[in-house]
Parts: sequence; structure tokens; C-alpha cells
Amino acid sequence: MRIAVLDDYHRIAHTLADWASLNVEVAFFDRALRGEQLISALQGFDTLVLMRERTAFPRQVLEQLPDLKLVVTTGMRNASLDVDYLKAQGVTVCGTGMQGYGTPPGLEKSSDSAPAEPPGVPSTVELAWALIFALYKRVPIEDRLMRTGVWQSGLPLNLAGTTLGLAGLGRLGGAMVAPAKAFGMEVIAWSQNLTPERAQEAGATYVSKHELLTRSDVIAINLVLSDRTRGLFGEEEFALMKPTAFLVNTSRGPIVDEDALVAALGDQRIAGAGLDVYDVEPLPAHSALLMLDNTVLTPHLGYVSREGLADMYEQVVEDIAAYQQGEPIRVIA
Repeated sequence: MRIAVLDDYHRIAHTLADWASLNVEVAFFDRALRGEQLISALQGFDTLVLMRERTAFPRQVLEQLPDLKLVVTTGMRNASLDVDYLKAQGVTVCGTGMQGYGTPPGLEKSSDSAPAEPPGVPSTVELAWALIFALYKRVPIEDRLMRTGVWQSGLPLNLAGTTLGLAGLGRLGGAMVAPAKAFGMEVIAWSQNLTPERAQEAGATYVSKHELLTRSDVIAINLVLSDRTRGLFGEEEFALMKPTAFLVNTSRGPIVDEDALVAALGDQRIAGAGLDVYDVEPLPAHSALLMLDNTVLTPHLGYVSREGLADMYEQVVEDIAAYQQGEPIRVIA
């Protein structure tokens, strides 16, 4: 058995689980591999360990990895992995569950609020608030300008009295309600499956999508990427938002039409955006998002913490050990 652990960006995966207990060869890749480089690097490996959706494995890539017998992905859903093709080839696909993180009461049945299964809810919610604070208090802008000798270039904004709009009210969206109210914000919420009753249980007010767009001072996206949420926020939606409003996305990049967002930000049709996720990751050096001064950008850190990664990798090792014993666990259906 040869195991390839991909996208170990922080070079710590080998320290977070008992890989030696598997008694097999384990190779850790700390750089993002793409195209022919990816296919070449993975020849001869029969087991892949994927970190969520950092690297895409569509059928055309998997067809060139004939030795695969087992794929383990963190989380129980991976939109970048062709699970159907793997199953047709007899490859076992396993995931990791959620441990140690609670669900806001009454929200267990929200099927389109994201993510439903991964560790890292506290980390993701904290990052969403970090992006909101950075936008409202101009943290990156003032930090950069202070280093050039400029003192107080603009006016920070207050959260109190503003409206937080939650697109999605599952574990992530639900966990944002209490902090928002502590800061004196009104909280409204919408998703395709959300009901007024469920919103009320979470402490939010249910609104239509139109109301979410027109009333919110900041919209935080907490949705699963699916066929019906892909491109859910585009040119039409940005035209409805307040010119003073901000968009925050810590879910998945393709939920937002990136080109339309760049245009709206460039024309200042909305005030700014805090983004942790992108259409292409790592974000290309030539991305227009990097050229805008009204964006706060982080490199998909939402679910990343030492505790969360350790939890996931420990479960990965459990998955592989169970497969070795002929009794796979957490098999993705």
C-alpha cells in the first residue's frame, strides 16, 4: 500500500495522526499539483488522501491513475471528486465525520446550509467575523498605509444598528447569529430550504432572497455548493444590494459569479467583499481580485486550525486502518 497525502500546505499532516501505525509508505505533498504534474506525481499510489476540495479529481484525471484502490477525503462530501466514476471502477471512497462541534437547536434538517458535516465550524465562523471586522474597521487598508506614514486615511464603520444577512442558516449561519446580536445587529436569513419557523428557532428573521439583498448591510454566505447554488450571487443580485453593503463568502467560490463580483467591486456598486474561497484555488497571481482595494482576501482558511486538521487526519488514519482490515468505515454513498 502506497499512500499520497495531498495539499499539506502547512507541512504538519505527518505530526497530526499516527501514520506509522499503518505500517505502509506514506508520502506528503505540500504544494498544489495540477495537470500533468499531478498525474505524474501520483503514479503508483493506490491510496489518496484529499483535503476537502483543494485539488480537483474529475474523471479525466482519475482515468490516468489506474492503481487506485482507496480514496479518503476529509468531510463526507467532495464536489471536486468524481465519486461515481471511482465506484464504477471498484475504488472505495471514505470520508471523515464531524466530532466535537454542536448544531444550533432546530437546524439539523437544513439540507442546503453549509457545510453539513466537517470539523471546523468554530474556525469558519471566526474567520467570517474576522473578514467582517476587517472590512468594517478598514484593518488591511489602515495597516498598509500606516507603514507608509499615513495616519487615519478613512472612517471605520460601526456594526451596531446594521443588518447581517445570512444566506444559509445551518451550523455555520446559525453560529453567526449570537455574535451579531451581541454587536447590536439585526439578523435576517434566507435559503432555498429555510422556513420562518427554523429561522425563528435560530434567532433570525426569515426573509425572501430579494429582501436579503436589499436590506442587508453585510451578506454572509453559508451554503453548500450544488447545481442550484452555483452562480447564485451574480450581476442581478449585486444590482439589488446597497452600494454601502459588503459580501462575505467562506463557503465555496463558485456560489458567487466571480466575474460579476469583480465588476461590481470595480464599479463600486457594492462597498467591498471579504473572501476566503475562489473559483480557482490557490488564487492565481493574475486574478483581478488581487488588484482591487476594496477586498479582504484569505487563502481558504475557514476550516483550518490545528485542532480541526488533527481531528480530520486522525479519522483518515482510522479509515485506512479499517480498509486494511477489510471493513471500510465512513464509506461515502
